Amino acid sequence: MIVIIKYNAGNITSVQNAVERLGYNCVISDDEQTIRTAAKVIFPGVGNAASAMKYLKDHKLDTLITSLQQPVLGICLGQQLLCKYSEEGNTTCLGVFDSNVKLFPSTEIVPHTGWNSFTETKGSLFEGVQANDNVYFVHSFYCNINNDTIATCNYILPFAAAMKKNNFYATQFHPEKSAAVGEQILKNFLSL
Repeated sequence: MIVIIKYNAGNITSVQNAVERLGYNCVISDDEQTIRTAAKVIFPGVGNAASAMKYLKDHKLDTLITSLQQPVLGICLGQQLLCKYSEEGNTTCLGVFDSNVKLFPSTEIVPHTGWNSFTETKGSLFEGVQANDNVYFVHSFYCNINNDTIATCNYILPFAAAMKKNNFYATQFHPEKSAAVGEQILKNFLSL
């Protein structure tokens, strides 16, 4: 079974629908035992880093998430919360990835909303995906490129579009909103 972590963030139902379209059983839960026994865990989100981290800590999901051994996929805010620190609300995050989350400089339109192409991809998450394929983004904050980066994109500046460390995977873009390319990436994660 696939578990989507329920917490104080939006966009969870669209991820559930995308996973179920691929033929997987999926539940949304904040129950520790349900999450621990899942085959795969998805940690999506749209929202504010500070309020999301407060919810995670209040419900002891912060220590649960970082202790998971099965494949975990963070999406959008989920990727940012897996980093060390976010400028959004001056927030200490979960620290899985050695990256800080910063606000895009306001020299262009922020948030970065819409389709954008990868400048580089690598690893099993991107099997069958080309470097110039387009995916869908909605974000004002970005993760800086680091040793865990497995895909990059450019908007105002280069940033980490995806990361991987041990059993943790994360995407800044929304695979559930990224048509056939996003479906392939979700399928790759779910078949790990």
